Amino acid sequence: MVTNSGFHSGMVKKNIQINCTLDQAWKNFSDIGGLPKWLIDVKKTIFLTKKKKGVGAIRLITFDDGTEIEEHVVFWNEKQSFTYVATSGLPLRAYVATISIKKITPKKIGVTWQSYLNSEKMSKKQFQDFQKHMGEFYLASLKQMKRNIED
Repeated sequence: MVTNSGFHSGMVKKNIQINCTLDQAWKNFSDIGGLPKWLIDVKKTIFLTKKKKGVGAIRLITFDDGTEIEEHVVFWNEKQSFTYVATSGLPLRAYVATISIKKITPKKIGVTWQSYLNSEKMSKKQFQDFQKHMGEFYLASLKQMKRNIED
């Protein structure tokens, strides 16, 4: 973690294995408007663009507590990964995240969700707590997706 005048940088990375095919996994994860199905505490997701997949798609996520986060897809590699940036709604100056999937066996895939964070001004402890919360959020959401796919 790098610290400079109350700004902090760090990473969050969580992995999970899901018993399904690569196509099943990609169908679920690439549905970037279907977040309420698996992302915990999400009330709704709407698109701010006509584009619903791929680079240039923009979504607005509304959480149960009323928080709204705007995200822009900036990289899309079909059946492998996509990267998005949050442009508003988080206590961060920068948030870049990638969800990637890879085949382990014909019926088992690995999913990695990782992000780079750079905070607004906050204490080191506040940032560490936020980073921990993000990791817990990622893991709980990935476990929900696993349950959805495997059931």
